[in-house]
Amino acid sequence: MRPMIKSSLAALVLLAATTGAAWAQVSVSYDKPDEFIDVPRSPIDRERMLKDFTQYFSTFDKKLPAGQQLKIEVLDIDLAGWLWPRRSGGDDIRVMTGGADWPHMKLRYTLEENGTVLRSGESDLSNMMYQQRATRLSDSDPMRYEKQMIDDWFEKTITPKVAAN
Repeated sequence: MRPMIKSSLAALVLLAATTGAAWAQVSVSYDKPDEFIDVPRSPIDRERMLKDFTQYFSTFDKKLPAGQQLKIEVLDIDLAGWLWPRRSGGDDIRVMTGGADWPHMKLRYTLEENGTVLRSGESDLSNMMYQQRATRLSDSDPMRYEKQMIDDWFEKTITPKVAAN
């Protein structure tokens, strides 16, 4: 029985190693995040925001075919609304009027498969109607408008290339 268990374990390890290499991957980096147009002033809040965006971008690996890699470099972020500084300390308040305060993001991306570039470029994302559109994201998510904008970009820019392969 032991040789059978050993060979089964070896087969599972081999299967995991070969399929693991074929999984889709998303990597995210940030170019000079301290210089972005609009990020939280607090280093802790800024780090939390970038981590939230990184985790969100990473969910796209489930939408890519196995073996594809999406590399995203965020060049600038301008969040929806504007910050109202609190005089008495504490967190600043983000005020969103639905006017000319829509979110913007600039990024550079590369979609590859087996070392071949399928698509690459720079994109300027914006969501001018951010408060007039329904979103599947929770109202409690402070980045819901930016994430909706990212979803729109992915569906418009990356998904058509994925479907073509």
